Amino acid sequence: MDSALEARLRTEIIQWVMDRAEANGGFLSRAELLDFHLEGRKLPLIDYSRGIRNPAGFSSTLSIVSTADGPYDDAESEDGLLHYAYRKGDPFGGDNIKLRRALETGMPLILFRKEVPNFLTPVAPVYVVDDYPEERSFVIALEESFRYMGDLREITEPQRQYALRLARQRLHQPAFRTRVLLAYETKCAICSLRHGALLDAAHIVPDGEPGGAPITSNGLALCKIHHVAYDRNMLGISPDYKVAINRELLEEVDGPMLRHGIQAMHGRMISVPARPADRPDRERLAQRWATFTNTPA
Repeated sequence: MDSALEARLRTEIIQWVMDRAEANGGFLSRAELLDFHLEGRKLPLIDYSRGIRNPAGFSSTLSIVSTADGPYDDAESEDGLLHYAYRKGDPFGGDNIKLRRALETGMPLILFRKEVPNFLTPVAPVYVVDDYPEERSFVIALEESFRYMGDLREITEPQRQYALRLARQRLHQPAFRTRVLLAYETKCAICSLRHGALLDAAHIVPDGEPGGAPITSNGLALCKIHHVAYDRNMLGISPDYKVAINRELLEEVDGPMLRHGIQAMHGRMISVPARPADRPDRERLAQRWATFTNTPA
């Protein structure tokens, strides 16, 4: 395939993946990735059984799948980059050939994070930026600029901090959203809105504070209006899962959005995930509730 044509097709595929994921709530199902069609031809975007997708006719790898409990030692490092393990067998043969070619050509890839069985979070575009034969791994970066930073073993502190910020924004936050929204069956815990594109994963204890880990029990699936209201303490959720609206806001007279969208939620019980481990942590809710009510936790 001509390199210009391949580059165009990759751009189209990446755009479709990211648009579709956003419509869903930040993720795609394994089934829709396997059933993808391009220009009337079926072109699965992930492999049926392997972590690397190397379509026939493409000069280099199209996508890779990273999973925490997979058979390979894929790992994020302290430099904010993903070290993606060589596939089995000959380090210079098999699937590794097209991954190494992606390093040579600079073609963008799609990284799929497997957070929940049968659902994947896309991160794209990503780039193969180095090859570490001594540890049998390729280095994957979330931005093309890392291709031009020289030997990434000697990454500077400002570069490392930049890579870590990218990882937080483009890797960790989307993964958190996927886990939370799927735990809540892609609906707002307060109003039950089901449009994935209009839902966020809200932290109970804010990110960066003690206890603010990006885990499902520190998250709530909220529509965008309720997320903002929660973050600004216009709306609170008690440790027993009851919604409360700020008194001043509750007494305010405005249009139907305020009346039906926020004030009507006062006293309502939130919906919680079926799996107990995914339900909102009551201690974290108590900590956040104290901020809402201005009382000690």
